[in-house]
Amino acid sequence: QVQLVESGGGLVQAGGSLRLSCAASGSIYSIDAMGWYRQAPGKQRELVATITTRGTTNYADSVKGRFTISRDNAKNTVYLQMNSLKPEDTAVYYCSADARARSWDRNRDYWGQGTQVTVSS
Repeated sequence: QVQLVESGGGLVQAGGSLRLSCAASGSIYSIDAMGWYRQAPGKQRELVATITTRGTTNYADSVKGRFTISRDNAKNTVYLQMNSLKPEDTAVYYCSADARARSWDRNRDYWGQGTQVTVSS
């Protein structure tokens, strides 16, 4: 199976920056799109950003111009650079990967355990 491990979360003041990382490991045949989602208390999980293997990106309107998603395909790692953070960015951030563990598997979505990002005002 594919395991995803996030790192880089923490507490930051409004206007500050954080960089999240997510490394995929385990049995990996292929990884297609990767992305970041977040879930604030009492709210549903929402898309933050996604990136394809070729580098095509997609962002939620709320983070455009402030967050940048990137990936290193050789390292099976996706990053999220978060600048100009706001208190409303406070949430647990989850990494996802559309991946296949073995050649005969179908693609499926894998998720990390999440990392807390807290932005103080």
